[in-house]
Amino acid sequence: MRIFKFGGASVKDAAGIKNVYEVLQKVGYEDVLLVVSAMGKTTNGLEIVIKNYFDKSAELNSSVQEVKKYHNQILMDLFEDDKNEVFAAINTQFTDLEYFLAHNKSPNYNFVYDQIVSYGELISTTILSHFMNFMGIKTQWLDVRNFIKTDANYRDAEVDWELTQKNIAKNVKRKILNITQGFLGSDENNFTTTLGREGSDYTAAIFAYCLNAESVTIWKDVPGVMNADPRYFENASLLNQISYREAIELAFYGATVIHPKTLQPLQKKEIPLYVKSFINPLLKGTSVAKGVDLEPYLPCFIVKRNQLLISLSSIDFSFIMEENISEIFALFHRFKIKVNLIQNSAISFSVCVEDKFDTFKALNAILSKKFKVEFNENVTLYTIRHFDDKATQTVEENKIVLLKQVSRETMQVVTKEV
Repeated sequence: MRIFKFGGASVKDAAGIKNVYEVLQKVGYEDVLLVVSAMGKTTNGLEIVIKNYFDKSAELNSSVQEVKKYHNQILMDLFEDDKNEVFAAINTQFTDLEYFLAHNKSPNYNFVYDQIVSYGELISTTILSHFMNFMGIKTQWLDVRNFIKTDANYRDAEVDWELTQKNIAKNVKRKILNITQGFLGSDENNFTTTLGREGSDYTAAIFAYCLNAESVTIWKDVPGVMNADPRYFENASLLNQISYREAIELAFYGATVIHPKTLQPLQKKEIPLYVKSFINPLLKGTSVAKGVDLEPYLPCFIVKRNQLLISLSSIDFSFIMEENISEIFALFHRFKIKVNLIQNSAISFSVCVEDKFDTFKALNAILSKKFKVEFNENVTLYTIRHFDDKATQTVEENKIVLLKQVSRETMQVVTKEV
């Protein structure tokens, strides 16, 4: 089987749904399983519903109606007759959502989050399945929660691989277009769980692994994986192939290639992953597979903006040793500060971090009691895999270099504008 994953941008409106149909006409749909995300910004809309629910806001009902209105417009654009059974099916799902909001007793935010946000994927796949049937492609709609079983760690659930493998092997029919939801699973009590960051890509990898699939294709609005973000670099080039190892390295440094947890099950069975354009589906795109690290072999640039460079030095000129570093990292963990680069000398220790939760001020108050603390805000971290002199010049030109670190294949440079 081939596994196709379509993200929210590809199904954000009626034109997007129709385009998925066109893509399938061009690349085939026999022995295919589609993993589909929520439509457009639906997850954001449902997060507003969750906020209003916990705030006991008078806006709760209207925020649900906003999500309903968005999907109803897509239905009206896709189907000529509002008596089509899809209208009743979607209405039932919204009724179930409203029932949960009225009767839930759990105060656990993460549990409630998963139960509510999951309706985005359930609704999008229901609409897509009905539209394919309407257009003459017979489908099997699968509730992914009956297949992917997890623990009860809501919002970042761990997959029970043995049970999941059994469910998928037994219940997925071949020779038909299967459509299921990304991002979701369920625990032993059949409550909905979600799989965390890049969950829909991960879902595609889980099905591929359990079905010994021929390949996984992630359909995006770009021609494939580029060696740099075109927003920041002119003349960004398409990478034809990336090895599993290289893709994991790039993801580790922050490239939005493919999340490592998606690649790991594919690598185990050497299942190739393709990143292709849903605008031009017959283009080759990028393959992530066993083989050469990069083709073509080019420097790859990763940019992280709005970083914080912190330098700590001992007040009494004593060495910064393992016990100091472990204490510092425990504080970073406590304040949810993500470390992207480390450099240390005998009496100083520098880190480039993300202060995503705006906790550095409180952390600084603690660190300042024991260390001399210097910091630069709003710096940029450039990572260059397979760097050369020209690539180095590109990122350092017209900038002040605050810190530079070089290993065999990777250079990292922290800069600020002149």
